[in-house]
Amino acid sequence: MRVIEKHRNILDFTLSSLARRKGKNLSLVFVYTFVVFLIASVTFFTHSLKTEAEVILRDAPEMMVQRLVAGRHDLIPMSYMDTIRQIRGVQSVTSRLWGYYFDPTNGANYTLLVKPEEHSTSGTILVGRGVARSVRSKQTGTIPFKTYDGSYLFLRIKEVFTAESELANADLILISEADFKRLFAYPDGYATDLVLHVRNANELPTIATKITHLLPDTRPILREEIVRTYDAVFSWRGGLVIVVLLGVVLAFFILAWEKATGLSAEERREIGILKGLGWETTDVLFMKFWEGAVISLSAFFLGILCAYGHVFFTSSMLFEPALKGWSVIYPDFRLTPVISAYQISTLFFLTVLPYTVATIVPAWRAATVDPDTVMRA
Repeated sequence: MRVIEKHRNILDFTLSSLARRKGKNLSLVFVYTFVVFLIASVTFFTHSLKTEAEVILRDAPEMMVQRLVAGRHDLIPMSYMDTIRQIRGVQSVTSRLWGYYFDPTNGANYTLLVKPEEHSTSGTILVGRGVARSVRSKQTGTIPFKTYDGSYLFLRIKEVFTAESELANADLILISEADFKRLFAYPDGYATDLVLHVRNANELPTIATKITHLLPDTRPILREEIVRTYDAVFSWRGGLVIVVLLGVVLAFFILAWEKATGLSAEERREIGILKGLGWETTDVLFMKFWEGAVISLSAFFLGILCAYGHVFFTSSMLFEPALKGWSVIYPDFRLTPVISAYQISTLFFLTVLPYTVATIVPAWRAATVDPDTVMRA
């Protein structure tokens, strides 16, 4: 019972000590929370984007085959499909028609794709919500496309994709094969690329090697390679934002270092009085530990909550352009909250532990000095 009463007294004194310096502590919590908020926002946003990309790419083709001319992507002859079908392990080979169209009226790039199983009606198109928003600004449901021969092709919007799929198709336009070939003066007997499905996913690298051997001017691209590329891009952009915010992070660590290098005269005098009243060194360290823990944990949880709201309810509006990349047509979407224990523990060890330890070190130095010396200082 005496031990419980002793610890209760220490906690009561800790709270009263924090209240006596509430101005300083509140400003410290504010700065601390802001730093945690910035780091957590970048971490949550980049990790959620990686997860969304992985989910979307699960339905992507297992392998794509492109033709290269002078190191650049070029049209691939449809006759290549017969050569690839003869490779053992290939289940099916299909051709795809797709391309990009720059709209000079709003400076946006559209992705045009031919999918006969979803849309084959000439004169109409299916568009993403990002394209639909740009068209509504012109008060029209028809988009004029300038063809490669200089004439104009007017296509009417038949349907707009649902909001749930906007992350993947904000700038997408599904167009019929006839309109696509007329728009780009596309030659017969060629495709943009080929899509492969195989019986055994473990054979993908072997099949890719055989394709490059039989068709040296082609480049097979595996789905796993695309996933790794997106992961690297989002990690790079997240790191870039962290570098931009490095000044704020350094200011926080300087603050923690200043806390570790010494106590104020008032705090030293307070420790000396407590030692004179019979407090042991462990009691003083326990008190200072709780002071640092209350401040750091309060800032940590406040920063995490603010970052959660910022990322998953406002689509990370502070960092959106830097993390999404440059584009005229931005997808309007809400990220699915994806927070792992690894993220939280990493943020905890980067922010809470340094400050908590920084409060104990100077307290230990002051508590080991004779109380009379401390109070005279």
